[in-house]
Amino acid sequence: MPIMTTNPALARALAERGYTEPTAVQLAVSAPETSGRDLLVSAQTGSGKTVAYGLAMAETLLGNDEGFGPAAAPQALVVAPTRELALQVQREFEWLYAATGANVVSCVGGMDPRAEQRQLSRGAHIVVGTPGRLRDHLERGRLDTSAVQVAVLDEADEMLDLGFREDLQFILDATPPERRSLLFSATLPRGITALAKRYQRDALRIEVTGAEGGHADIEYRAIRVAPKEIEHAVVNVLRFYDAASAIVFCNTRETVRHMLATLQERQFSAVALSGELSQNERNAALQSLRDGRARVCVATDVAARGIDLPSLGLVIHADLPNDAESLQHRSGRTGRAGRKGVSVLLVPPFRRRRTEDMLGSLGVTPTWSGPPTADDIRKLDHERMLRDPLLTDEASEDDIAVARTLLEQHPAEHLVAALVRHYRAALPAPEEVADPGEARSPRERATGRGFGGPSGAGGGTWFRLNIGRRHRADPRWLLPLICRRGNLTRDDIGAIRIFDDESAFEVAAAALDRFSEALRTPDGSNVAIEPLPGGPRPSRPERPGRGRPPRDGQKDRPASGKSFRDKPAQGKPADGGPREPHSPGRPPRAHPNKFGGKPAGKGRKRP
Repeated sequence: MPIMTTNPALARALAERGYTEPTAVQLAVSAPETSGRDLLVSAQTGSGKTVAYGLAMAETLLGNDEGFGPAAAPQALVVAPTRELALQVQREFEWLYAATGANVVSCVGGMDPRAEQRQLSRGAHIVVGTPGRLRDHLERGRLDTSAVQVAVLDEADEMLDLGFREDLQFILDATPPERRSLLFSATLPRGITALAKRYQRDALRIEVTGAEGGHADIEYRAIRVAPKEIEHAVVNVLRFYDAASAIVFCNTRETVRHMLATLQERQFSAVALSGELSQNERNAALQSLRDGRARVCVATDVAARGIDLPSLGLVIHADLPNDAESLQHRSGRTGRAGRKGVSVLLVPPFRRRRTEDMLGSLGVTPTWSGPPTADDIRKLDHERMLRDPLLTDEASEDDIAVARTLLEQHPAEHLVAALVRHYRAALPAPEEVADPGEARSPRERATGRGFGGPSGAGGGTWFRLNIGRRHRADPRWLLPLICRRGNLTRDDIGAIRIFDDESAFEVAAAALDRFSEALRTPDGSNVAIEPLPGGPRPSRPERPGRGRPPRDGQKDRPASGKSFRDKPAQGKPADGGPREPHSPGRPPRAHPNKFGGKPAGKGRKRP
């Protein structure tokens, strides 16, 4: 028997579905010591836990019987954090319990509650739903939980994060106290253990680690990309991997809309998935991915949990996630249940350190590279064309007859060229994307090598910022600010020198055109950048005790006597620093803020 279950009906369903090897979590919940007990299970997304608790429930609901009796009040209740996850659980249960005659009813937000009421009134064996909708049915007397024998909380940590604690407590309080409780969570923070202590009896704690930890079947790649070339990099990554289906994650609904329009304009069959869509629109988008009508889904983190697309081979983080847990759940959409997948992070240079910290906290070491080039993609297109069924499948007699007619009228080389044009016409064109390059090593920065140092190219152009020492200017946030504002990388910037009322920085000659083009686009802030002919000079004499004039032949130096680009900044590094000047050393509240708003004074919150 491929998975340890004593129920013949479920064993047949698993065999028909092609389950040849159980996952670690499925083995763990099927072990003899779990029989009849409450379970507190820590298992990562994509580990096969839906089937795991489906099997664990069957022991209580069916025993060795092969079928349910007539449907009445539900015998099992499964609570999930999102509509997508709840509907996915319903689909999994429908094939797992198909031979038992189980009636599985879903109750989720965004769907017609009256239709759900009619289904509940006709009777159900298992109810799967989201916390808010289940509580609504309970309060209105539409859901009878008096016969519940098993209650399951799936992705319990996510439900607590979403603020469903009171709803969960209301639902569990409405079930019989002798019912069996199965609690599944990716992590086990204090809130989860408190919930388990209150609603479980002598629960067996199971922690699934190792190969099922969420990364074994996922290849992580980190791609260096300039901030203004992220959309082009997404196009090239999609073209390079050519996955059967892919998800592109963005952080906001507006970014989703913009990315979707960009991809559709470039001939990708793409759909969107975000919180602003109705449930029917979200269901339609997912169905188009499942049946192959769409190959790319552009989504916010609403899609990071509870979506299982069997053909999903690629996850792209166009916007980097806010924390390691979000990264893990996003990436967990691929590499599921033994299938291989790729998770690609697009990393601007000033976000590299933060990205490394995030991945390191997950125990992941990615492969770093620049974005796929147009030449790389064209080479792969050539190889894929040679393997295309159009060429490899055996031709019919009609095809051969037409081919002979064409050969009589056109040279063979002309016909093959037409075939190549036809093949390429269906492919989105790759983009020309530059690699910002590797950041300089600490030794290079310390010795001044690279741009602006003794062995560098030199010859940079100086610019002035209207922020200085009186505004508490600090290189830890000035450097990423300049990078974002000017579409630069750290290696495009030479020395940064801070004076009383202004700061100066040097831009490499090779990046000057790109920097000047970026400055033409207003960013809505009150931070002004302008050329500084002749190099940096303080706007007023330095105060006594603040340093001494440079000797003849020496370059100007800040009051500290050192260039901030010649020595690594102490404390939090620039590429892992705050997104805006909100760290120690930021401008005082009297100074216009980076966002272009009014100064934050007394009685006014900071931006």
